[in-house]
Amino acid sequence: MGAQTQTNYSRIAAAITYLKSNFKTQPGLDEIAEKIHLSPFHFQKLFTEWAGVSPKKFLQYLTVQYAKQMLQEQQATLFEAAYASGLSGPGRLHDLFVNLEGMTPGEYKNGGENLAINYSFADSPFGTVLVASTSKGICYLAFAEEEQAAFLKLQAKFPKASYQQLVDTAQQNALYIFNHDWSQLNQIKLHLKGTEFQLKVWEALLKIPHGQLTTYGKIAKKINLPNASRAVGTAIGDNPVAFLIPCHRIIQATGVIGGYHWGNIRKAAIIGWEAASNAVQEKA
Repeated sequence: MGAQTQTNYSRIAAAITYLKSNFKTQPGLDEIAEKIHLSPFHFQKLFTEWAGVSPKKFLQYLTVQYAKQMLQEQQATLFEAAYASGLSGPGRLHDLFVNLEGMTPGEYKNGGENLAINYSFADSPFGTVLVASTSKGICYLAFAEEEQAAFLKLQAKFPKASYQQLVDTAQQNALYIFNHDWSQLNQIKLHLKGTEFQLKVWEALLKIPHGQLTTYGKIAKKINLPNASRAVGTAIGDNPVAFLIPCHRIIQATGVIGGYHWGNIRKAAIIGWEAASNAVQEKA
């Protein structure tokens, strides 16, 4: 990952951390810029380039009020009907369609023996990502603070697989998800190892549209197990494919953003970034 890109993300993350901790005081541009050691002009420019909206507007997307508003919209029958028809509403971005294909027992017998995995590192708006693929599709995607440690975590999932550091078409298609124009995405294949229950939960996550939020309880109802919120939470925590399977769109019923395997600040940043990109698209 480029040093400048990492520095920019670190500054944005620090700004979001400060905003989350001091929301009730509604800090101004000068105050936030001072905390991350930038001039107000350069902070405003960097933040707007990164998020597509001003820091003040971005702050609004990170509030509990925004989360509750999105939850209310999720309850709309018209919205559900539109999504079932393949639509996400006027001016919305096209939904990402992902075809879940579970791995056969033989492919993962004995820790992925005879499984060939390509992997690579790439930049994203939220830091470096490690993306890995088989001949059938993406098997792993994670945010990586340190490349060697991230690769060791991948190896731990498939200890007997063979690895090659190589960028392939499946990885390139998957990384297009970080672009704003999702209508140009090719269909992305996922090649996942999971129990039947986990696959059901992950498939339900894929149906949450870009920029929308829901709760653990609602996902449990979607898979016809309304009393399984806790088990759903565990399955969400075991998600092996960051961002593509959007576990960041799950929040607590109270509207609190809650935890995230790759960091609470990163989750808040992703939620705000998706909301901001939706707002920009709708105004275009």
